[in-house]
Amino acid sequence: MKAFFRGSLAVLLGLLVGSIVNMGLVLLSPHVIPPPPGVDVGDAKSIRASIHLFEPKHFVFPFLAHALGTLCGAAVGYLVALRYRLGISFVIGTLFLAGGIAAASMIPAPAWFIAVDLLLAYLPMAWLGALLGRSLKKEAVHAP
Repeated sequence: MKAFFRGSLAVLLGLLVGSIVNMGLVLLSPHVIPPPPGVDVGDAKSIRASIHLFEPKHFVFPFLAHALGTLCGAAVGYLVALRYRLGISFVIGTLFLAGGIAAASMIPAPAWFIAVDLLLAYLPMAWLGALLGRSLKKEAVHAP
């Protein structure tokens, strides 16, 4: 029973941490790579009306937000869980993937970005997050 609650907590904390990382990068994005003039990146209608003005550079931070959010969330899930750590990391990655699919249907983007994002930012990052979590867990065990 303890493992079930710890696993549930791992998923929730992974989603929370991943969402915080994602949102932090999304909020940072327009300060690092300004959107095209007149575009409000906080408004889907504005994006939809001016998506033709976006260049590939404007999709760097959205991809990083999705990928690093999933990576961090999966690593946290791995570290918090008692059992089924890899599975929990993939549950977190799958939930973020579902969010990515929903976002792709609501927020316009070029097909190449949607493909790259859905194929590389979620499940591969969940796997890398699990590897990172395993590495961090080994280091914590072997620390002096």
